[in-house]
Amino acid sequence: MSSYSELIKNFEKIRAYMREFYVYGFKSREEYDQKSARSYDDERRRIESWLGDYMSFIRTPEGKTTFISIDSRVSHHNPFYKALKAKSFTDGDITLHFILFDILHSPEVVLSLPELLEKLDEYLSEFEHPMVFDESTVRKKLKEYIAQGIIIAEKEGKRLFYRRADDLVLPDITDALSFYSEISPCGVVGSFLLDKQEQKRDYFSFKHHYITSAIDSNVLAMLFHAMHQKSAVTVTNLSRRSNEPRKNRIIPLRIFISVQSGRQHLLAYQPELNTIKSFRIDYLSDVKIEEPSPCFDELRARLDNMQGKMWGVTTKQNRHGEDHTEQVSFTIKVTENEEHIVQRLEREKRIGRIEQLDENTYRFTATIYDTSEMIPWIRTFICRITDLHFSNHSLENQFKKDIKAMYRMYGIEEVEA
Repeated sequence: MSSYSELIKNFEKIRAYMREFYVYGFKSREEYDQKSARSYDDERRRIESWLGDYMSFIRTPEGKTTFISIDSRVSHHNPFYKALKAKSFTDGDITLHFILFDILHSPEVVLSLPELLEKLDEYLSEFEHPMVFDESTVRKKLKEYIAQGIIIAEKEGKRLFYRRADDLVLPDITDALSFYSEISPCGVVGSFLLDKQEQKRDYFSFKHHYITSAIDSNVLAMLFHAMHQKSAVTVTNLSRRSNEPRKNRIIPLRIFISVQSGRQHLLAYQPELNTIKSFRIDYLSDVKIEEPSPCFDELRARLDNMQGKMWGVTTKQNRHGEDHTEQVSFTIKVTENEEHIVQRLEREKRIGRIEQLDENTYRFTATIYDTSEMIPWIRTFICRITDLHFSNHSLENQFKKDIKAMYRMYGIEEVEA
C-alpha cells in the first residue's frame, strides 16, 4: 500500500491536482495522464484527508464518479484553506524554531547571538542524536523572525541583542475575520487568525460562496506584493487549451474579481506586445518578482483610462497602444409602473450612458472593447428591447438568430427579431 505524508513542501504540486480534481472537474485515474498512477493515488488520498467530508460520488455506466459537494447554508468556512495550512518543515526547522522560542520565552529575556548559541548547545546536548546548528543558520533564522515582527533586535554598542516581541492581544474581531476570510482575496490570512481565537462564531452564510480561489492565494499574494513594489514579474502561464506552459514577463497592474463567478483575473502589461491584457489567476504559477518598473504609474493610469471601455476583462489594443473598440446600442420600452426596470438599467450598467427618448422609451449606448461580454446582460432586457445595433455585425446577427430560435421553440414564427 502506498503511503503519503499529510504535510506538503511544494504547494504548487498539490494546487495542480486540486485544480484538476475540483475546479475543472474530478478526473478518474485513467483520465489523469500528467503524472503516474501511483502519484495520482497518493495525491488523491492526501486531498481526501482534507476534503473527505465534502466529497460525494455516484455510479454511472462508466464507473464511479467523484465530485465535491458543499452546502453553503451549512458550511461557513472555506474547506480549501486546509490545504494551505498543511505545510511541512524539516526536522531541523521545527527543532530550531521551538528551542529558540523556548529560550526567548518572554520579552524580558534579552540575549546576544553567542549567548543564544551557548544555550542552544545546552538544549541539544540532551538529545540522543543531537543536531548541529552553525552561527550562520541561527542568524538567518533570527533575521527571518525579525522581518516577521516576532523577534526584536536591539543594538548596544557594537553588540546585537535579541528578545521576543511583546505579545499581541487581538481584539474581539471574530465577526470581521469570519466575513473577511470567506469573501476577500487571500482570505486565508483571516482564517489563520481565526484559528487563534478561543471561540468561533458562525454568523455568516453565503448564497454564492466562491471557494475554489483559495488554492490561488499564494500566487495572488505574490502579485499583490509585486504591485506594492511596482515591480515586474515572470510567471508561468498554462491554459486549458494548451499543455505547454509559457513563461511571460509582465508588469502586474490590478486584480479584477467577478462578483458573478468569483473568477480572478490579473490585468498586466506585456512589454513584448506593448499591450495590457488579462491573465486568469488560476492559470498562473511560479511567480518571481523582478526589479521595479519606472513606468508602473504610467501603465496603471493607462489601464484606469481603459476601464471606461471594459465591460469585463477584455482589452483590444494594437502594438502602438491604439484601441480597437465596438459600438453597442439598444432601446427598451417600459410600461406604467415599471420604473424599477429603468433603475436596474442605470444600476447595473458598468459603462455607457442612458438617454430617455420619451416617457416610456430609453436608449443605452456604449463604446466597448468586446461586445460579447455584454450579451448575457442585454438578454435580461430581451422582452422590452425594441431596437438593437452592434457595430460587430456578426455578433448582432447571431444575437437575433438566437432570438428567432427561441421564438420557434415557443411557436412564435412570424415575429421579426
